[in-house]
Amino acid sequence: MSIILEIGKYLPSVRQPDKNVKFKKRLIWTGLILLVYFLMSETYVIGGIPEQMDQFQALQTIMGSEIGTLVTLGIGPIVTASIILQLLVGSDIIPWDLNSSMGKQKFQYTQKMLAYIFGLVQSFAFVAMGAIQPMEGMFALVVAQLTLGAWLIVLMDEVVSKWGFHSGVSLFILAGVSKTIVIRLLSPLTGGGELWFAVGGEQPAGALLQFMTGTFSAATISGLIFTIVVFIIAAFASNMRVEIPLTFGNVRGFGRKWPLKFLYTNVIPVIFVSAIVSNLRLWISVLTNRGLSLSIPLPFMEEPFYFFGQFSAEAGSLPNSLIYYFTAPTNLPQAIWNSITTGSLQLTVPEILQVFTYTGFYMIGAAVFSVFWMKTSNQDPSSVADQIMNVGMKVPGFRKDKRVIVKILNRYIPALSVLGGLTIGFLAALADFTNAFGTGTGILLAVFISFQFYEEIVKKHMEDMHPALRNFMGEF
Repeated sequence: MSIILEIGKYLPSVRQPDKNVKFKKRLIWTGLILLVYFLMSETYVIGGIPEQMDQFQALQTIMGSEIGTLVTLGIGPIVTASIILQLLVGSDIIPWDLNSSMGKQKFQYTQKMLAYIFGLVQSFAFVAMGAIQPMEGMFALVVAQLTLGAWLIVLMDEVVSKWGFHSGVSLFILAGVSKTIVIRLLSPLTGGGELWFAVGGEQPAGALLQFMTGTFSAATISGLIFTIVVFIIAAFASNMRVEIPLTFGNVRGFGRKWPLKFLYTNVIPVIFVSAIVSNLRLWISVLTNRGLSLSIPLPFMEEPFYFFGQFSAEAGSLPNSLIYYFTAPTNLPQAIWNSITTGSLQLTVPEILQVFTYTGFYMIGAAVFSVFWMKTSNQDPSSVADQIMNVGMKVPGFRKDKRVIVKILNRYIPALSVLGGLTIGFLAALADFTNAFGTGTGILLAVFISFQFYEEIVKKHMEDMHPALRNFMGEF
């Protein structure tokens, strides 16, 4: 017996249901976990200084977190653990066969164990770097509270996955993104947290209220327009698919089309890329706060180029630092508007480079992770061929042979994985440049997760209304 399987038995976990969970019970469990999540997101840690809790607001949307509360880390530990395992297993550094039950079990146990470890490590890092400033003598207590919150999120994810709809990770992301978009649209508060109509000369944070009061800016217009544009493009792209005609081997004249989505791996690759950027910012800030730096002189730059040691949560990054080129330019809409109105380019060379490096990193990173995810999540041609064979279908005009199906699928699946990853990476970067509400990754996540929840809710509801469909639906 593998040591991983032995350790996995003692990890805190949620019991697997003994039988099929009814639709109403799934709905109740999902609602309860969502309620607990929102309560945790409003429960601030004891011993933290509130003024320091807004330093990493950019991380909140994609991680389903709320800085300074029990869900400060959000799904960060789970996603980080998944990224590492995806890379190690996808590159065959860890030779696990994820098509076997033992391989899947090892993967799940290792991911959970790493999530617990990263919950502790990231909690310590957040407090050490000042994302949450502890009061005197409260360092250990604040770390303990953040760690407990992270571990509860891991267990809550399991509850939703086993007893609710879809997964807790998706649920928390959708809740966080929806909350951010609503606030950006309708919030009557000013930047200082006061009601705008009670403070003279201040504009509200909500975009619609800014339009009503005539206090909107180019960034507000751009954010509102591209929030809608990205929503529409993402919804349209999610329905694009290649359909492979199949027939049942034992029933003549009857068949169906097997759909392969254009965005084959959905938005999972963008989550991974965003998590890498978030962790990069996190650790560069930690090293900088510790007084460590690493730089090299470059002939075309007056100042040294810093790999770390030139970044802080308050001041952000500078053009002579590595993290600057992995951060979306925040003033791009205003700079473009100023360029149009003045007739001269208002963008600097570093800002132009920033656009290309950020977009390129998201597109290439998403494409790479899309391929890894396809191989490690049973979406590769061989695994899909097994699913088709298990249903009893074959390619018309060919005998029932897995090799024939794999050959056909190889024409589409690898290409769809790469093209889908490139597209989703570009959309995420585009939305970030244009200040779209909820960030580019957040909007894409909201669209696809909403579709996934809808499809699963409909499926589970059908199974409960017609129990005979349960076995039939389980075959697809």
